[in-house]
Amino acid sequence: MSGPDTAAPSHSAAGEPLPRHVWMVAIVVVLGAIMTILDTTIVNVAIDTLARDFDVSLSTIQWVSTAYLLSLAIVIPLTGWAADRFGTKRLWMSSVALFVLGSALCGLAWNADSLIAFRVLQGLGGGMVMPAGMTVLAQTAGPQRVGRVMSIVGVPMLLGPILGPVLGGWLVDDVSWRWIFYVNVPIGAIALPLAWRILDRDVPRPSEKLDLLGLLLVSPGLALFVYGLAETSTKGGIGSAGALIPMVAGVVLVALFVLHALRSPHPLVDLRLFKVRAFSAAAGVTVLFGTAMFGGMLLFPLYYQIVRGQSALDAGLLMAPQGLGAALMMPIAGRIVDRGAAGKVVLTGLPLVALGYLTYTQLGADTSYALLAGSLFVAGLGTGMTMMPAMSAAYQTLSHADVPRATTTLNVLMRVGGSIGTALFAVVLQHQIRDGLPPAAANAGGGGLGALEAIPANAVDRVAPLLADAFAHTFWWPVIVLLIAIVPALFLPRRRPAAPVAPSTSDRPAPEVTHEVVQA
Repeated sequence: MSGPDTAAPSHSAAGEPLPRHVWMVAIVVVLGAIMTILDTTIVNVAIDTLARDFDVSLSTIQWVSTAYLLSLAIVIPLTGWAADRFGTKRLWMSSVALFVLGSALCGLAWNADSLIAFRVLQGLGGGMVMPAGMTVLAQTAGPQRVGRVMSIVGVPMLLGPILGPVLGGWLVDDVSWRWIFYVNVPIGAIALPLAWRILDRDVPRPSEKLDLLGLLLVSPGLALFVYGLAETSTKGGIGSAGALIPMVAGVVLVALFVLHALRSPHPLVDLRLFKVRAFSAAAGVTVLFGTAMFGGMLLFPLYYQIVRGQSALDAGLLMAPQGLGAALMMPIAGRIVDRGAAGKVVLTGLPLVALGYLTYTQLGADTSYALLAGSLFVAGLGTGMTMMPAMSAAYQTLSHADVPRATTTLNVLMRVGGSIGTALFAVVLQHQIRDGLPPAAANAGGGGLGALEAIPANAVDRVAPLLADAFAHTFWWPVIVLLIAIVPALFLPRRRPAAPVAPSTSDRPAPEVTHEVVQA
């Protein structure tokens, strides 16, 4: 393995083939990332089955998704400090190992509470896999290649909507829901030995202390806010004490963290990055897009299974066009971003996603499957032009030393947005179903989504149009969120900077090896 290439990457690097070592590192990173992303979508098609098997309401079992996303968001802020303290390679491998352990325990769950608890453990391991891997890959490739390598990291994000629902549906229908978790074990068994051989050994820098106060403020703050939001459906609405108190407490803790982070020399999440306009714009797009996308991924399979009576496998197949559209567009978008047109790409992508989702605001009990599939394909094209290009635009304007903290912050925002979107859209859907169903059906099973389980089979056809209308109203929420995301996207750079223009936000030395381009 050769030494580091200390020369700054030239502009011509944007048009050169990626070195072999970059590809090898990308393969390792993708193997780890695909587990965490796949696990987000693979579980969604099993929500209805899990609710029946564990004899709990859908409003309770949705925490299988929300708790996972929330635990990801809670642990991601530690990534920057942990990468400095232990080294990115060790951090990545430890996180993958913990994620695989959590997956195995989820497969052994004996009730809903144990499954939710093990999902939290799984998320605590998986939270650092993506940002640590993205940090390694972004620094290995350099700023002139970041668009293409981020499109590589985007592979699991585009495969998730394709493979996750299909694989999850097949496992739920023909094998066992437990295998939607067990499937991560062999992937981890392959990824860990490869990482040991391929990832560059980095040098830990343990001089920086953990921002313990920041951790005690931001992680409980995020958890309390999302918990309160999710509880609005069971505690009597957003004005009830059981929902309002956790939400307010969460907001206060996050606000205190912001004040602390602006004064601390080494905060858990470096808010000084927001002084860079491109990073602030990318952060705004990321949190809003995460809210709409992850929230929407909860709604799609529920509509197909509850309203249209499809099996888990069929629901997964019906969702595949979104991933297919993203798969076709993401490599193209990556090359355009490397030429400096990230802002233009994202401003095209967001309206496409909103247009694809707009069809779902007109849902009926018999809406054409071809129309729905075409709409998801359009949304997938927009997804390929939005998610990773927005992050890449931020990386192109940051110094090398700021990449780990930027990756941490952007991943926190995406996961927080996802957990908020999942909880919020589930709450909205429950209220819409409760208000739309006849009183007898709405009050059965505890109301909300739980009422669906108490509806007799011979009555489902009569209430299907009402249920479809509830989904249609709920889908307006992600559409509106996507349209709002256009505002920060207007401030993304539309030309490639000559070099990273943002000064380092800290006085920490840059990592010693992760930016090198090594020819294997």
